[in-house]
Amino acid sequence: MKIGLIGAGHIGSNLARLAVKHGHDVIISNSRDPKTLQNLVTELGPHAKAAWAKDAAAQGDIVVVTIPLKNYQSVPVEPLKGKIVIDTMNYYPTRDGQIVALDNGTSTTSELLQAHLPESNVVKAFNSIFAGDLLSTAASKDDPNRRTLPIAGNDPEAKTVVSHLIDQFGFDTYDVGQLHEGFRFQNGTPAYTIRANRDQLISALNKA
Repeated sequence: MKIGLIGAGHIGSNLARLAVKHGHDVIISNSRDPKTLQNLVTELGPHAKAAWAKDAAAQGDIVVVTIPLKNYQSVPVEPLKGKIVIDTMNYYPTRDGQIVALDNGTSTTSELLQAHLPESNVVKAFNSIFAGDLLSTAASKDDPNRRTLPIAGNDPEAKTVVSHLIDQFGFDTYDVGQLHEGFRFQNGTPAYTIRANRDQLISALNKA
């Protein structure tokens, strides 16, 4: 697949590394000129290139949004129509400002992004794992201690595609349900960044 990344911070960079490792092409973008990503592109090799965010969105078969939440409305809408969009964002009021719908629990970060991208299929994933753990805790399918990551989304087919990708990257997946259920693994909950197998993760999710 071609995987577009809107955001090239710690999570975005490590997801790009995993994608290239497993044979995918990546189109990486940030909020600045693509030239600022040259070192990362050089490290990743011939299966990676840098682009503006709108081009990463247009060229990706799947697109990962991995930027500070306060900037989610800058995500290009038109080129993402009909596509699967993976949301890794977390809400930090000290950085993002107070967002009433998140403070009172009537919405989640992914529901905000889904409202911004009404014709895309948003799946919440990779927000509850430290960036370094993406590389250091990935494991083969036969590892009895393989880590399980939670996902949430409104479209079952989109979640199946994302689950296959997560499996390829070295993790099991647990489907928490609709996008709103993403609150169960947002920052500040027991399931956030927990290194857990399926049963341990479910127990943590139920405490949210």
